[in-house]
Amino acid sequence: MMRRGWTVLVGAVVLLALSVGLSYLPVPYVVLGPGPTIDTLGKSDGKEIIAIKGRPTSTSKGHLNLTTVSVRDQIDLASAPRFWLDGETAVVPRELVYPPEQTERQVEQQNEQAFKASQTSAETAALRTLGFPVQVTVRELSKGSPSTGKLAKGDIITKVDGKPVTSHARLIELITAHKVGDEVTIEYVRAGRPGTVKIVTAGAGDGDQRRPVIGVSVEPKQPHPFDVSFDLDRIGGPSAGLMFALAIIDKLDPADLTGGVFIAGTGEIDDDGNVGPIGGIPQKMVAAKKAGAKVFLTPADNCAEAVKTAPDGLKLARVETLDGALAALKIVRDKGTPPTCPR
Repeated sequence: MMRRGWTVLVGAVVLLALSVGLSYLPVPYVVLGPGPTIDTLGKSDGKEIIAIKGRPTSTSKGHLNLTTVSVRDQIDLASAPRFWLDGETAVVPRELVYPPEQTERQVEQQNEQAFKASQTSAETAALRTLGFPVQVTVRELSKGSPSTGKLAKGDIITKVDGKPVTSHARLIELITAHKVGDEVTIEYVRAGRPGTVKIVTAGAGDGDQRRPVIGVSVEPKQPHPFDVSFDLDRIGGPSAGLMFALAIIDKLDPADLTGGVFIAGTGEIDDDGNVGPIGGIPQKMVAAKKAGAKVFLTPADNCAEAVKTAPDGLKLARVETLDGALAALKIVRDKGTPPTCPR
């Protein structure tokens, strides 16, 4: 009986050791949680996050906070259930954040590039709103271009078939709406003088002869008599674009866009001011609420998810464009209720 008792005891100890050991095994998941939320109108490490040189700036009483998501990697079997049950975090497959075909450093570099691109697009969209349009300028004509003798280096292309050209992407969209051999009407400005020409599209010279082109390469220019710079790192991804654009406008516009209200939000933005969806909306809303935000600017395509997880006391303002976000802020300043996410 003594031997049998020792056998049972040893077996129990071994089983306990195995259980403890297994609990520390890593699982292929990561935890998404509320990350830092930063006032784009403020400072980071003593430096203005958005600095304007060459033009007076204004100061606002409220906040325009960007929001982020924290990522916790290397979780184990024992801690995973706790995060699953936590209402502020989400446990997702690791491959959604770190694709297996990419290294962690490659993912970080992509996020850094997306963050820089968000600043560029935010500046472009904000300056366009402030009255500094993008000028799609001819850089050069290709050899044998159908535009030879009609367009010239330095011309600013303003319209295609009467439709405004607001960006390089818009120019491509308007041209490729045609077929090869179609005639398009191009309006331009040369040395301050407007002009109009008709150009017959040709097939692209990159092997895709079905894609229509007018045989010019262009570059976007946006002349403005001041400089805008950003000083913020340790953040990745494109989702701060909307809040950066609003902060630029708020600094350059004498009016206080916030009306003294703590505004937070998120959303990718393109050069034309369109606001796109992002990930981690539940965690970003939690971060905003904890920081003291009263209103959360929510991309329209994130509304369905946002209304299910919005913290109590945080008002959602649905936005699709930069102009829409500005309109929502005006309503907030006027003590009204901006367009919200439908339930």
